[in-house]
Amino acid sequence: MTASALSPRLRACRSALFLPASNPRAIAKARTLAADMVILDCEDAVKAEDKQAARRAAVEAAEEGFGGRIAAIRINPPDQPWHEADVAAVAVSAAEYVVLPKVESADAVERVARATGKKVLAMIETPAGVLAAASIASASAGLIAGTNDLAAELGIPPAAGRSGLAHSLQMIVLAARAAGAAVFDGVYNLLDDHEELAAQCREGRAYGFDGKTLIHPGQIDIANRLFGPDEEEVAAARRLIAAASGGAERFEGRMVEAMHVAQAEALLAKARV
Repeated sequence: MTASALSPRLRACRSALFLPASNPRAIAKARTLAADMVILDCEDAVKAEDKQAARRAAVEAAEEGFGGRIAAIRINPPDQPWHEADVAAVAVSAAEYVVLPKVESADAVERVARATGKKVLAMIETPAGVLAAASIASASAGLIAGTNDLAAELGIPPAAGRSGLAHSLQMIVLAARAAGAAVFDGVYNLLDDHEELAAQCREGRAYGFDGKTLIHPGQIDIANRLFGPDEEEVAAARRLIAAASGGAERFEGRMVEAMHVAQAEALLAKARV
């Protein structure tokens, strides 16, 4: 995967909503929501007895689509009995991406990519995954920080916050950027604590994440707002692009060059303007 191969639409994704593929009401509701990506989950959100039905429902939902928004299917990992059937189903589906959980090697990504013919969003959920993130990113369209599993694997207490994850999160972003891949922050579990969700979104954007994975519709607007630029950022980006004439030059009291123009253009793409 190279930067030139990265979909601008994926890089502009601010919100990625996980929903159980076994829940038809959640799928129907997702078509009315403003999430930039819908991830139809066949893994953690689905009970063992519902796996087969969820797989069929995910394929059907991807076929109908989500009003032009990105559709992805999260499959079960290779060590689970449902993995091969998931891979076969995704291969004939209309999903744009396959989400592979608990990735610890580029080989795992490459096997699923070959078998499905889909681009892979790799979830980094273990210490081994973090340490291999650079090679994993090189084989992936994007990385997703699986913060719940990662925190548990690292032995971080549930009430300890995210400070113990900071180094891992920065390594995940660094790996994605070096490979030219997209990168998404992990979920926030408390459904009614919008203030802390907003704080995590601000922190995630400051780390360099493109957007945030979500588990509830009520989280979408916050992620879209905080991972998208505000009005002043948009106005400044437009002024910079309009003023740029090539090479290094002075702009509003600072030196800018082609890199800053490219950043401004990417910012406007994320702002949907």
